[in-house]
Amino acid sequence: MAGETELASSSIVIKHRESTDHDSDALPDLHPVLRQVYLNRGVTHEQQLDRTLKNLPNYQRLSGIDKAVSLIKTAIKTDQKILIVADFDADGATSCAVAIRGLRMLGATNLDFVVPDRFKFGYGLTPEIVDVALELKPDLLITVDNGISSVEGVAHAIKKGCQVIVTDHHLPPKTLPNADAIVNPQLQGDEFPSKSLAGVGVIFYVLLALRAALKIEGVFDKQPVPNLANLLDIVALGTVADVVPLDELNRKLVYQGLLRIQAKKCVPGIIALLNIAKREPERVVSSDLGFAIGPRLNAAGRLDDMSLGIQCLLTDSEQQARDMAEQLDMLNIERRSIEEDMKQDAYKILASLKPSQHQHEQWGVCLFDECWHQGVIGILASRIKEKLNRPVIAFAKGDGQDVKGSARSIPGLHIRDTLDDVASLHPGLLKKFGGHAMAAGMTIAENNLSLFIEAFNVAVKKRLNNELPDDVLLVDGEVPDNDINLTFAETLRQAGPWGQNFPEPVFVGRFKVKQARILSQKHVKLSFETLSNSRVIDAIYFNVDNPDSIIGLNEVVVAYQLDVNTYMGRSRVQLLVRHLEEVKQF
Repeated sequence: MAGETELASSSIVIKHRESTDHDSDALPDLHPVLRQVYLNRGVTHEQQLDRTLKNLPNYQRLSGIDKAVSLIKTAIKTDQKILIVADFDADGATSCAVAIRGLRMLGATNLDFVVPDRFKFGYGLTPEIVDVALELKPDLLITVDNGISSVEGVAHAIKKGCQVIVTDHHLPPKTLPNADAIVNPQLQGDEFPSKSLAGVGVIFYVLLALRAALKIEGVFDKQPVPNLANLLDIVALGTVADVVPLDELNRKLVYQGLLRIQAKKCVPGIIALLNIAKREPERVVSSDLGFAIGPRLNAAGRLDDMSLGIQCLLTDSEQQARDMAEQLDMLNIERRSIEEDMKQDAYKILASLKPSQHQHEQWGVCLFDECWHQGVIGILASRIKEKLNRPVIAFAKGDGQDVKGSARSIPGLHIRDTLDDVASLHPGLLKKFGGHAMAAGMTIAENNLSLFIEAFNVAVKKRLNNELPDDVLLVDGEVPDNDINLTFAETLRQAGPWGQNFPEPVFVGRFKVKQARILSQKHVKLSFETLSNSRVIDAIYFNVDNPDSIIGLNEVVVAYQLDVNTYMGRSRVQLLVRHLEEVKQF
């Protein structure tokens, strides 16, 4: 099942990023290309590039944090059972690991965690997962990366005699759960300046506040004050893997975490996952966290039980970490195979749709196959979204007569708010939903799927103001041919961390094609020659829809990222091609 009209891959429009500042004195001591890259991202002052832990926003600006700290302090002092209720993605796993490790550092000994099986219990602190948690006889439940929408679950836990602290970063619903404390920078009226903290960042801030309170009470008068910066390797991983915007605070947290990983002062699980992904810890950058570790960690929650991923981050045994990393890698291989099959199914569905003059334009794409894997539909939605430049929801069979959907959006369309539009116009149509600007999840009755598809399409069209978006690739300008070298590529690698809303630089240039050959039927290995000085530069173009079309091209305009390719101890500059167009000869 899908929408009513045929959809083709949208053509890409290359546009130069617009700088927010034209002050010639801004950032004067930088390479001019890097200076422009920063200006294009709104950086106009050197203090915005400060990546130290100085001048972090004060934890006291988070509403609810004092009450949360008071409850945790009492639980630690009286040896109450503290149970962490995690989510089943990488942010949830890292949040749980940070909570367990951090609370142990601060004196808690009666600790455990539970993470819902997404196929049995779904997302969040549901009444059903509360019943599972009660078997562990907790006194205090602390949610991490979930709970802000768990009205029924929180009520059930409190009725059963538990205290509940919700720590979350998702957008709050109109009715908040009646928890004993809620810490979430997205709450209305909250004065914390960074609204982009991941769930792992929120619990890290709770730990900072708890440490400060314990220090005031003299708990550390006769022992060293715990160094919570030791947790930043895990904080960095969760922040990047959850694709939250890398604002100034998140860049600091991620950068400091990367430094710990590069120095191998991180948990054994991260080293093991990097090794199995063939990444060198000493050279790790933020993209390695997002594309090498994150998917392997997420594979546990997608196909099996995220407890495996959490334990990988909790163990201090290098051998156990290696064993668990191998299991996670095998799950990720299985996930990729399932994803590829589902992607081919989706392409067939899209190809089978016939356009008609009576059919309306498809603004949002909904796809459903009763055989699809519920744990992989989010990735599928992301892949189709990238191909079509439309918001996409992929559905799989849920419990009973329900289907569960995972949505991915495009720039300029807030997907969670769009679902809220649908829920407001069609009360009861969405049984559950929640999420961010760019990703969301939902549950609806299968017999309401057609109605939802129509309502979603109308809501997307309204949100986009009746204008179908271009698939825009923003570039940062050109790099002089002489600067396309290893030194400048290394400079860019270290100039981040790059990520969501602070993207890795993309440049545009014109080159002659010296060689082009197809690898694995979908990648193209290229050699380019610069026009000004005839230097030959290696390039790679991954996942090309029609690789044969590139063979035989003479001169091309290329949008690319500067990369460092290290092999057998030798590093060379390489272009990662994002888009390529033939220069027409007249």
